[in-house]
Amino acid sequence: MNRFVVLLSLIFIYNFSFAQSISLNVKDKKKEPLIGATIKITNVKDSTKQMSVTDIDGKANLQVANNQLYKLNISYIGFQNFEKVISFKEGKMKLDIEMKEDNQSLGEVVIQAKRPLPAVVYINGKEQKMSTQDIATILKSLPPSSIQKIEVLRTPSTKYDAASSGGIVNVILKKGVKIGQTGSINFGGNQGYYGYQFIGGNFNNSGEKTTYYVSANYSQRDALETLNSNRYFTSDSLLNQSASTRNKAKQIYLGFGGTYDLTKKFELSYDGRVNTNLPNPTTTNWNTLHSGQNIQSQYYNSIDNNAKSISFQNDFGTKYKFDSLGSELVTNFNYNFYRNDADQNYGITRLLPTNSSVNGFGNNLQQRNFFMLQSDLTYFFPHKIKLETGMKSTFQKYNSNANYYISLNNNNVSDPSRTNAFNYTENINSVYLQGSKTFWEKFILKVGMRMEHTYMNGNQTIPSDTSFLVSRVDLFPYLYLSRSLFKINTYDMRGYLIYRRSINRPNYENLNPYIKYVDQFLYETGNPSLKPQFTDNYEANISFQDYPIFAIGQNYTSDIFSNVIYQDKTLPNVAVKTYDNLGKNKETYFRFAGALPPGGKYFFVAGAQYNLNEYSGIYEGKPLTFNRGSWRFFTFHSLKLFPHTKLTMHGFIMMNGQQNFYELQNFGQISFGLNQELLKGKLNINLNMNDVLRTMKVQFSLNQGSILSNGERYSDNQRIGLSVRYNFGIKRKEEKPGMFNNDEN
Repeated sequence: MNRFVVLLSLIFIYNFSFAQSISLNVKDKKKEPLIGATIKITNVKDSTKQMSVTDIDGKANLQVANNQLYKLNISYIGFQNFEKVISFKEGKMKLDIEMKEDNQSLGEVVIQAKRPLPAVVYINGKEQKMSTQDIATILKSLPPSSIQKIEVLRTPSTKYDAASSGGIVNVILKKGVKIGQTGSINFGGNQGYYGYQFIGGNFNNSGEKTTYYVSANYSQRDALETLNSNRYFTSDSLLNQSASTRNKAKQIYLGFGGTYDLTKKFELSYDGRVNTNLPNPTTTNWNTLHSGQNIQSQYYNSIDNNAKSISFQNDFGTKYKFDSLGSELVTNFNYNFYRNDADQNYGITRLLPTNSSVNGFGNNLQQRNFFMLQSDLTYFFPHKIKLETGMKSTFQKYNSNANYYISLNNNNVSDPSRTNAFNYTENINSVYLQGSKTFWEKFILKVGMRMEHTYMNGNQTIPSDTSFLVSRVDLFPYLYLSRSLFKINTYDMRGYLIYRRSINRPNYENLNPYIKYVDQFLYETGNPSLKPQFTDNYEANISFQDYPIFAIGQNYTSDIFSNVIYQDKTLPNVAVKTYDNLGKNKETYFRFAGALPPGGKYFFVAGAQYNLNEYSGIYEGKPLTFNRGSWRFFTFHSLKLFPHTKLTMHGFIMMNGQQNFYELQNFGQISFGLNQELLKGKLNINLNMNDVLRTMKVQFSLNQGSILSNGERYSDNQRIGLSVRYNFGIKRKEEKPGMFNNDEN
């Protein structure tokens, strides 16, 4: 025993004598200290870890052993993570680290949803199983300071759901950051035809093992949208429609959560979000039917909505780290509850040829329960082999009950054109396997396969039974090859070849054949015979920091389904808005972009994209051939007028655009932002001017089958706004204005 104690003592003395205290000095490009940067150092041999945080001078001290390999990781919000494997030698007691700014960091963000979202929306890496309108409501209610960054995954791998043919937009919310106590208070507003105001804040606190955060926001929104259209029945018969919608809403958002490090390798987390929305949109609509030079009939419609909706989202997560290379098992359980209770009053007045009116009212109650269980394993093997595998199961239960009544002679009579009740069940289960390997330090090959089982069961009980059932299994391969081409200022320029298969499933609203009355000349209905559409994407691109500066590719889509407008078979003056599988589509595209790198006083980026769509199929029982090419140009400029004053400008133009089968005329916008920092960066003031030239008027036309129409839509997009944010606690770089201006669409 004495010999054993002596041996242990000698080992301890040996290790201690060969250990040393090193000093890390963390600064930005301007040699300013980064206060509160999180430092993690891991011994590659035995995976032991040390954690530290830089002080007011940007310095931190750590104990290391001589001539051993350590993995050094330094993170600071607003900057790119610093990762490097280092061997510390005796006598080298100081290490200077220069962090590079992350251009993905954001300032204030405003997300608008005027059109269907082009990609699947994730929040914190989890898909939001909601309608486009519901997702837009949640995003618009987020406090500006709650968003850390937004990731755009243009060609997601088999790790992600196959129903993401348009890519994935992942909104990453800030959580507790291990730099003590920090927070911010912000308020502001903007004015267009109507105004918008908000006030909110956030607070973060963290200790050795526990972090927690809370974030809240209150906003009042008010905006105007106008639509004017003409629809031709014959050469001398014209329907003119003019609609005006005022979108008012009050929104309350509360976010909270935290993490707990059970051990050095095992982490527990919880995130909760509560959204309350009180919308009160009102719409007025004039419909005038012309016959030659005469007015044949004229109607005035009005709709007043008053709704109350609440969304409660809960995310429970665990993370187990196997080693210091990044091998980990991440498991998440998610439960979302959504409820919307909407009251509506409507009136229909016929002015010509005779005067009459009908008034009605109703209530629509919708409720959704959504469960998700997901587990993902990432494991690194020797010889630079990476394995990713996992499973995901989602279950959704959705119910809707709408009861409407017509007021006749002081009596309320059921309105069969609007009353309905249905329920919907959806269960999607998936597994995936994906492997990647690095060859000769330049090539990365990634191959994967995803299998998904889809179960959809819809059942309408009122006014009639329109049940349907979908149960199918589909496979989705993925192939990815990347090569390092050259470096620009230490940044890697890479080339990519990618193949991916994806699916677009029709939802209940697409499939349900219930007839929804819109006005005297239009109704909507679903199509229970809709089939899912599949897309095969082939792309080659050259990317700089994962952002494509040049890309060319093709999408091949079969059984493409789209929103279409047909003419009613028995009522020639009535149009039917529905969905249909139209055949196949080949889309060829290329994009390119160029930029002056950020860091100096002036920075700009500009680019363009061209799309050529070629349709072939059947429309209203007749052959369909439709080709259209469109251009999109965009640019962004940033100029530092003074050390703490920045002027930004961004704009875009869409030429010869397309949405489904609507042909769009040229439109675009140009916007400006002015940012001023005061009190050593703690006070941030932003002035924003959107759509300065009022050029976001979208003119459209439709000429397919028996439908010939054109019109113009404009949203209340020309706005001037002011926002103020005060940061307390340790100064945090993410509070700087982002790469783009501080009022992003």
